[in-house]
Amino acid sequence: MKTPHEKIEFLEKLADGITSWIGSIPSLILHTLFFITAFLLPALGIIDFDKMLLVLTTVLSLEAIYLSILIQMSVNKSHEKIEDIQEDIEDIQEDIEEISEDIEEISEDLEEISEDIEDIQEDIEEINEDEDDEDHNERAKNVILKSNVSSNKNEIKALKDKIAELQNKIDEMKKD
Repeated sequence: MKTPHEKIEFLEKLADGITSWIGSIPSLILHTLFFITAFLLPALGIIDFDKMLLVLTTVLSLEAIYLSILIQMSVNKSHEKIEDIQEDIEDIQEDIEEISEDIEEISEDLEEISEDIEDIQEDIEEINEDEDDEDHNERAKNVILKSNVSSNKNEIKALKDKIAELQNKIDEMKKD
């Protein structure tokens, strides 16, 4: 046995199928053939024209009633889907606004980080300049020390030579 929900679901599918078929080319062809046949029957003398009009009017009235019901059901269903879509669109718009706010915050953070990086680069350049100055000073001291050492070596050598000369003279004086 089908539950009431399953029965309603079946009827909705049936109504969708009928509505879909009514709006198709085969339906147009079938209705056209039906009307042509209805008007040919009295012309061929098979049925009275009044009876044909009575039957045709009754059938068309019933069809119009059912079609209006089926079309209204389809419109209602479409309206529900449109409302669901509108709710989804509103949710998406809210999400987009939140994402936009997040992007703005991230942009601000990136600007702050860029400023911090610039400050760090300036600090590194200052440190390098200080180190370069210290390196230049050290190199200058080393050059001065090396030149002093070499001049001191020359002076020491000259002194050693003089001492050796004096030693020679002392030795000669001792001999005399």
